[in-house]
Formats: sequence, C-alpha cells, structure tokens
Amino acid sequence: MSKPITTLLIANRGEIACRIIRTAKALGIVTVAVYSDADAQARHTREADIAVALGGTKPADSYLQVEKIIAAARSTGADAVHPGYGFLSENAGFARRLEEEGITFVGPPPAAIDAMGSKSAAKSLMESAGVPLVPGYHGQAQDLDTFRSAAERIGYPVLLKAAAGGGGKGMKVAERAEDLADALDSAKREALSAFADQQMLVEKYLLAPRHVEIQVFADQHGNCLYLHERDCSIQRRHQKVVEEAPAPGLSAQLRKEMGEAAVRAAQAIGYVGAGTVEFLLDARGEFFFMEMNTRLQVEHPVTEAITGLDLVDWQLRVAAGEPLPLQQDDVPLLGHAIEVRLYAEDPEGGFLPASGQLSLYREAAAGPGRRVDSGVEQGNTISPFYDPMIAKVIAWGETREEARLRLLAMLKETAVGGVKTNLAFLRRILSTPAFANAELDTGFIDRHAQALLPDRPALTDAFWAHAAQTYLDTSTRLDRSDDPASPWSQTTGWRMLAAPQALLHLRCGAEDRLCVIAAPPSTPHHGVKMLARRGEVLYLEWQGDCYEVTKVDPLAEAAGTQAGDGGLAAPMNGSIVRVLVAPGQPVQAGDALIVVEAMKMEHSIRAPYAGRVSVVFCSEGEMVAEGLVLVELEEVSDDAA
Repeated sequence: MSKPITTLLIANRGEIACRIIRTAKALGIVTVAVYSDADAQARHTREADIAVALGGTKPADSYLQVEKIIAAARSTGADAVHPGYGFLSENAGFARRLEEEGITFVGPPPAAIDAMGSKSAAKSLMESAGVPLVPGYHGQAQDLDTFRSAAERIGYPVLLKAAAGGGGKGMKVAERAEDLADALDSAKREALSAFADQQMLVEKYLLAPRHVEIQVFADQHGNCLYLHERDCSIQRRHQKVVEEAPAPGLSAQLRKEMGEAAVRAAQAIGYVGAGTVEFLLDARGEFFFMEMNTRLQVEHPVTEAITGLDLVDWQLRVAAGEPLPLQQDDVPLLGHAIEVRLYAEDPEGGFLPASGQLSLYREAAAGPGRRVDSGVEQGNTISPFYDPMIAKVIAWGETREEARLRLLAMLKETAVGGVKTNLAFLRRILSTPAFANAELDTGFIDRHAQALLPDRPALTDAFWAHAAQTYLDTSTRLDRSDDPASPWSQTTGWRMLAAPQALLHLRCGAEDRLCVIAAPPSTPHHGVKMLARRGEVLYLEWQGDCYEVTKVDPLAEAAGTQAGDGGLAAPMNGSIVRVLVAPGQPVQAGDALIVVEAMKMEHSIRAPYAGRVSVVFCSEGEMVAEGLVLVELEEVSDDAA
C-alpha cells in the first residue's frame, strides 16, 4: 500500500545531499539536512527547508552517529531518511533502527544489505542464482594449503581480496606460486587493520579487464529491471575517476545478458530500490560478478542522462510503496554520457587528498547536455575529514565523441584555486587518443601515466612576463579611482626623464622572480590565461594547470612574519592529535613538537634548531588551518641550551 513521503531527512552532506534535496523539493517533500560543526555553513544546510546540527567534526562524531540522526528525524517529523552514498548508506543496523522507529529507509531491506555485506557470502549467493563468478575460492577455510590448492586449480596470477574489504585495502596479486604465502600474509594484515576481519578470498586475476556495472531497480511488488550499463574502468587507487554510459563496444546481446544477470542477482536477495551490480568484463566478452552496491551510486547521473529518468525520484516513489513506472522494454536508451569526478587531490603526489579553502571556484555553464553536481561554492573549505570530491561534471551527446568534446569544453570552463585538484589530469584523460578510441580497461591510468602525469614544466621568462603584466594591470588603482583621467589612478610606473617601468617581486610556488615591466605594456600571451584575481593572489592557467602568483613583501619577510624553515606552522588543514611540548621546555633540533592529522595521515612538526618553547598556540583536538603558526621557539646558544 502506498504511503507518500511528506518530510525527508537526508543523512549525508555535500553534492549528494544537494542533489537529493533538489528532487525532493520538486516532489513537494519537506527536506531536512543534518550537519557537523565543520559543515555549519555548507550549501546543503542552506538549501534544505530545515537543518539540524549533529555536532562534532569527524564522521564518527557526526554523520555516523545513528542515534543523533534518528533524534533529528523524530524532532523534525521526518517520515523517511535518504542515506545518499557512503556513511550509513549500506549499514543494515541503521536501516533496522529506522524500521523500529517507524521511519522509512530509502534503500533496500536490511537483509539485502547484509547479504551483500560480505564478498564471500555474496559470491555464494550469486553462484546459487546462476550469476557468473570469477573462478576462485571464497570458503571458510583460511589456511595456506587451501589457498595454494585453489590457486593451482584456477591458475596464476591470482588476486587475494579481503572478504569484508573495499577501496583496494587487503588486496594483493600473486604472480607465481612462490609469491602466494607472502601475499596472503600481507593481505591478511591489511584486512585486519582496515576492517578488523582477516577473512580472505582468492580469484583468478584477469588481465586488462573492464569494470562494467549494471544499474538495477526493484519495487516492493516483485518487479525488477535494469537501466543499462556503465563503464567505470578508469580508476586510480581502485577508485573510479571517469564513468560513462552506455559502455562502449558492447553488443546488444552482451548488454542483455549482463542486464538479466544483474536482475537475477537483485532478485536472489529480495532487493528493493536502486542498486548496482558490478562485473569484470574480459577481452573475450566474458563477464564475472564482482560485487553489488546496495545504494545509489556516485555515477548515477550518466544513467539519468541516457534514460531521461530521475533515479532519486524513483527511489522516493518506490520507498513510498509505488510500483516501478516502466517495464524493461520501455526503458529508453538515448545517446551517450560521460562523467568525471573533480577531486581536491594531488595527482603528482600519488593522488593524496588535499584540503583547504576554495579561494577560486568557477563551474562550467549549464545548458543542453551539460550538468554539474556539486555541494560547494567559492570560499568554502574542503575539510580534511570527508571525501575530497568537489563536483561531478557530466556531459551528454548524441554520440560518444560529442559527449567527450562537450565534457572537455566544460572542463576548460572550470577553474579551481586554493587547493590542489585533478582538473588538469581529467582534461588529459579525455584528450588522449586512447580514450577517444574507447580503449578502456582498469590499467588505463598506469599504461598512460607518462601522458597523464607529466612533470610540471619549468616556469619560463614568458610566463613571468605575462604574470607580472597581468598582476600590474589588475592591481587596485591608487588614490584617484574616482577620476580615471588622473595620472594618480594609473599604475604604469611612469616617471619624468626616464623610461616608464615597474618592478614586481612575484612568487609562484617555491619560485621567486623580480620582474621588470617596461612600457608600453607588451601584454604577452604565450599560452598564459588569466583565471581570476582574488586579493593579492593572481590565478593563471598555463599548459593546462592552475598557478597561483602572489606579490612578495620583502619587509614582511625580513621581519619574519611568516613561519620559518623549521616548519612551525601547520603544513595542511587538519586536527591537532598530540602536543608534545609546553612553554619553557628546551628542545633539540629535530625534536617532534606537534602532531597534525589530516585524512588519516599524520605529520610531525619538528624543531628546526635547538631552543626553548616560548608559546604553544594550539591544543589537542583543535582544528587548524594550513599556514597557522602552532609553536613559537626562542633560539638559544648551545651553551644556554
């Protein structure tokens, strides 16, 4: 029996929260946002009709607090909760608690979540349902001899995987029999550390496979269908970067076989709602079940683009008890769509996540075939506590090539400053001949690493000349901005009886340059494009990358107002996990003073010289911004120390 949803709490944040709010409002549903202390000013809290504070900053203290979220639902009269993805979206215990409270969970039944929670158990279920599996072993016996026998049966190379794992943790490849014991021990250690569970499985390691997934949807009346497939082969650190639909190069028969297998998988566990069945597809056209994600996927917009459907709308209607609005034969397939994930991360530094303030943020213009899903605005901070995805950029076209070119154009319109991003990396992926020719597999990035991750070029004289001229041209006018004709409103450096010129001491990254600008302005371009000027920072694009140029103040530097080489300032946004010193304490060069944590990585602030701690500006548990001075040292002589 249908029971319409009137008030929906979104137990998530960022772009997915904003995206759910958009559809819910279109359906006339009252929306409730929850937020941590770090997200008090976040976009999703403003776009919702009601916002409830959870407190805390880390996920464990906020978005993973089941009882706080249920209390927020009760206090606002929410009759349904949408979990988005991540956080509690695949937490069967959370779904059960909502059931106990009489609150609708916009997702599958808890039993279905449990069924797919363990990779080993899921594979057993899929085998019973006739879903093709990668040859391997996923039983209970965990001794080396069992794994050795299985590996010999399926043939090397083999892939060892944590049964409770994800994100590449607890995953090792054994190329030969003599590698197996060490690989198994290493994978078990990682699995125990990451998931508190060292149960392992072993599979045939497929060479150059594609990652192809099927979007399935089921209602409470026994109906289930598939909404075509997506290719998600381009990944880094076992996480997706580029997704597209439909998957290029698949025959109609193969699409049908994969879709029907995915439906069997969903029906085998009594699935309800939106889910994704993920397969590995080898070069011979054989596909094998990998896992099922019992939630809405990050990449769902490409499916929406090729079907013209709103999957969140379907989720809400199915959760309210309505039947699916279409039969399988009625599902549209329109053109092609490609999505890229714009992350705050450092591709050249192993794709480590970055955090900081978005001092510059400009999205591509909306329009036909153009979509940007984001949860941020210029001036927002990318927190070290949450996923560093900034936005999803999606393009649709009548053909794959039209979608590719449109997406490239959108990325060229996008500008981000203040944090490192993968924007230039994404542009390079879309520009490679291999991507244009749909030569896709999970080794794409490694195979094309030289083209995708080139060394940053040295800054040329032409770059500095353009930077200096642009900095001068965009500098604030002097005292007579009310009179453009006044000579005092100009910054040309004109002087009597001498050639007009200006001197600018600029800095870009770790490099300084004293620039002499002669008049008349040469306004050189040399492939350098101005993105924006924000205060004293000039943002330039050169050879596909964003560069931040600032003016150096020699007097301030001489006065020592910036943190010295000793590293007494926070190297990144993060939280103080340990304060190891107190005022008055003597220290030696190299002693650890403060430990900062960001995105589960620790960094020690060490004394650059022997001295005595004069002031400690932080305390344990405190959030600090990059560049903030944490400790002040008084240098003392060796005798005094």
